[in-house]
Amino acid sequence: MSEIPQGLRYSKSHEWIDDDAGTVTIGITDHAQELLGDIVFVELPEVGQQLDLDGECGVVESVKAASDIYAPLAGEIVEVNEALMDSPEQVNDAPYEAWIFKMRLKNPADLDQLLDAAGYASLAEAE
Repeated sequence: MSEIPQGLRYSKSHEWIDDDAGTVTIGITDHAQELLGDIVFVELPEVGQQLDLDGECGVVESVKAASDIYAPLAGEIVEVNEALMDSPEQVNDAPYEAWIFKMRLKNPADLDQLLDAAGYASLAEAE
């Protein structure tokens, strides 16, 4: 079973979300990186980009497939993890440390619609 840390929120499209008072850090889950295999490229969103809920905001490419990254919440991109441009394999090595982007939320209450660790574990097991 993939690692699913407590204290984070999760989307049905396999992003993890760490809330820090209205600014969230987002990456892909351990389960998602296991499904993708060896990651060779991460396309990052643009700082300042406004995203709608479930809007496409990047791509993770592996030796097996390319997978879109979706915004699990609406808001504005405030920072991207440029280190992933040179070492995308960080997502495989430490998926909960290799964040992809940070965003300022349009509506912090939207966090309540995300899954907790137990809910995400049920979703991942069902796949």
